[in-house]
Amino acid sequence: MELRCPRELDPRPSWTLGDVLTELDALQATRRAATPSPLKQPPEWASRAREKAFVMRVEEDHDSEEEDDNSDEDARAIVTTGARFSCNDLELSFEESEDELDCSGASYNLMEKRSIEKSILLELEREHQLKIQEEVRSKLSSLEVCHQNEIQRTVSAFARLQKDAESRKELDRRLDVLFQRRIAEVLDKHLSMVQSDHEQKSQILERRIKDDAAVEEAKRREQSMKDEKMKQEKTRQEAEARQKAAAKLAAEAQKAAYEAAKKEAVEKEAAKSRAEVVSTSGQISQNSVAHATMVNSTEIKSELSGIKVYANSSALKAESRGRALHDQVPSNIYLSKDYSRYDRQIGKSISKLMPTTDSVKARASELIKALDGQDCPRPIACRLFADKMISIVKSRNPKDKTFGNLAFACGYVMLLVTNQVPDAMEYLLAEFHKVCMYTVPKHLHALNAQARNTDYFRLIGYQEEDGKLQSTEAYLVNVVAYVKLYAAMIQTEIKGVRHPHGLAEGWKWLAMFLNSLPAITATAFALHAFLKTAGFALHKKYGSQFMKILDVISRQFIPALKEQGSKVQAEAISNLQNYLNDKKYLEEPEGQYLAQQLLSKGYM
Repeated sequence: MELRCPRELDPRPSWTLGDVLTELDALQATRRAATPSPLKQPPEWASRAREKAFVMRVEEDHDSEEEDDNSDEDARAIVTTGARFSCNDLELSFEESEDELDCSGASYNLMEKRSIEKSILLELEREHQLKIQEEVRSKLSSLEVCHQNEIQRTVSAFARLQKDAESRKELDRRLDVLFQRRIAEVLDKHLSMVQSDHEQKSQILERRIKDDAAVEEAKRREQSMKDEKMKQEKTRQEAEARQKAAAKLAAEAQKAAYEAAKKEAVEKEAAKSRAEVVSTSGQISQNSVAHATMVNSTEIKSELSGIKVYANSSALKAESRGRALHDQVPSNIYLSKDYSRYDRQIGKSISKLMPTTDSVKARASELIKALDGQDCPRPIACRLFADKMISIVKSRNPKDKTFGNLAFACGYVMLLVTNQVPDAMEYLLAEFHKVCMYTVPKHLHALNAQARNTDYFRLIGYQEEDGKLQSTEAYLVNVVAYVKLYAAMIQTEIKGVRHPHGLAEGWKWLAMFLNSLPAITATAFALHAFLKTAGFALHKKYGSQFMKILDVISRQFIPALKEQGSKVQAEAISNLQNYLNDKKYLEEPEGQYLAQQLLSKGYM
């Protein structure tokens, strides 16, 4: 259907025929129900209402073109057959939206002809609706503008809030930095004050320590002076006691000699002859030593017995002094009833010695206590201690591999005892020189066959076994054992303990040995035993000087041994060569280090 109306009117498009009929019925019902209202003056469009009429056309889009033409004609016929009414003067506005048309309260019936009053009424209602719609539109527009303004204000307020928040954060950050800076300044000031206070306290403490040290030093000096006076008094008392002991010993010696004479009278003639031989050999030895001390050279000839003595004069003098001190106490003093108990006590303590730290400490403490006893004079106690300590070579097996460890243990015991009882060292050295002449060092050489008799062999250290002299092999074993024991004593060092006969004496012994003694089998074995035991300690202390000594052995002593040919045992040469070639002096002797470390800790 198409309305015949001005172009400014814009009826709703796409209406169907049914929609138009329904709309017309609704308009008719509204007209019948509405009450007419009088108007003072009809509007302008009312005078022009009958001039023109409009024709409504309805078109259906789903038909074909031919059907469209037929339908248009039928629609025109239907419309024209109905009642005609004019609405040319209606200025309807179809610009409203579909929702606005739906919400209108009045319905129009286009198929009926209305009167002017009704038309005016309808037009007034229409104008009222349009006015309301316009007001609504303006209100909506104003609301929309207000809404947009509110949005803008909200956005601007939110931006201001963000800016204020950022400003607040920046202010907080600056305040935090300032606060941290103030804290750091206060902390630095506090630490400076603490450090200053600590330095003041440290200075006060240092002054107190210095004052205390000065007081302690003064007390120590005063105590040392008192100790020195007490020591002098004790030395004086010991000298007096020694004189009394010597007088007592002389009386006991006379008594022992008388008893020995009675026993000798009962003994067989053979025992008397052996005693005479021993006294003769002792006289020969004393004559030889006395003659050696008169000549200041390394080679001393004995005209009395056809024996040539190889030794240094200073070594012979030291031997003579030690022998004189040693002979003050009779060798058979252990037979006396008064001192046999001390002899058994010392011998029992030494016999229990083992190469362990605990054993060394226990034996040293027992021996020191025994030597400090008031009932036994010091010379007798020292003589008994030296005899039992050196006789360990006879009581133990020197061929055993553990004898080297035992020698080091004996060295520690001898050092600890002599550190507390210094007189015992002289008796030890005298006993060493008595049993083995190479500890002097000294060598006695027979110039002819007559001199190489039994007395000569007893003089150089051969011992009797079942009434016969021991073999050369057994003699060399004893020489090696005694030299090992002597070297172990020399090289022993304990931290905090002074050694009265240490490595310096060992260095002197080695120099005198190479300068004075000939290169023979016995001296080769003795030299190898000494180097094997004390070479590591000497090399550690003297370094390059000790290497020069080894060079002398390599260039002079060993070639001198080889020149003698079959007279020298091949083992003696190979031992020295292997020691030098294998650099055994760089290896620590077995049995030394553990005991040394533990004893150093225990006696600090």
